[in-house]
Amino acid sequence: MKKTILSAAVLLLLVACQNEATDSTTNAIAHRGCATQEVLEAQLIADPTLAIRMNQIEAFTQKRIASSSSSNSSSNYRLVNGKIVIPVVVNVLYRTAAENISNTQIQSQIDVLNKDFTATNTDFSSTPAEFAGVAANVGITFELAGINRKATTKTSWGTRDAMKSTKKGGLDPTSPSTTLNLWACKIGGGILGYAQFPGGSLATDGVVIDSFYFGLSSSASYPYNLGRTASHEVGHWMNLRHIWGDASCGNDQVTDTPVAKTANYGVPTYPYVSTCLPTHNEMTMNYMDYTDDRGMYMFTNGQKSRMLAIFTTGGPRATIGQ
Repeated sequence: MKKTILSAAVLLLLVACQNEATDSTTNAIAHRGCATQEVLEAQLIADPTLAIRMNQIEAFTQKRIASSSSSNSSSNYRLVNGKIVIPVVVNVLYRTAAENISNTQIQSQIDVLNKDFTATNTDFSSTPAEFAGVAANVGITFELAGINRKATTKTSWGTRDAMKSTKKGGLDPTSPSTTLNLWACKIGGGILGYAQFPGGSLATDGVVIDSFYFGLSSSASYPYNLGRTASHEVGHWMNLRHIWGDASCGNDQVTDTPVAKTANYGVPTYPYVSTCLPTHNEMTMNYMDYTDDRGMYMFTNGQKSRMLAIFTTGGPRATIGQ
């Protein structure tokens, strides 16, 4: 049973996903990981009111979920437009030809998002029978609204949001109150990508993905060549936490995801028994774990409820697509 008390660390989390080891000659990534604390500290220094806003958003989210559950009526989840179609602007910052990813590769990322968020990905059928009852079609789709490109001399951008600022050599977000902005660039340090939760500044809102792992990338990007870095990071942008709640046997604020000890890597063999609750198996195939791209292929109904809540009237992303 998951506790419902929210920790400050969970509420303030701004996710920056990275590996623990990188081979600089091949760009091979050992496995996913997070550089959360340094990014979080920078956010708190820059904006001390962030904690207040995120607590308010969490309260709104929980209230919407409770309202929908108590009435057992989808009408309580009525969305602003009746459906969610998210316009996406991709901002490409490149120093080399390889970093100047093609329109085809960009479209492939949009296609992956559309499949993963509507449960039309071919590997969705691999969901174990144990979790089939909670495996969700989130019902959110994405449309490519524009591509911005800019040459740069930077060899890497790091995680301080410089790529999101024209004054700092990057590209300002396009209409962030109505549009999801993705930045494709060389982040450095083996970092795959990072996202900003609802509640952060519009000037930095969106998702950053290393250009090497953007969309259906080459086999050289294996095991992160299937576009799932974006599926994971966009999940954060839609207010999802990591499956283990960023703490040992932590709370991701979702009732239908089993408690997980910590992040999982590679492609764990099912069933993977939790050391938190030995009678439960961990949901390692969830997009919000740290498994390889081929090892993650589902969201849950509980995660769907969290995502939909932020787009409802009064929610922090209610103006997206307007």
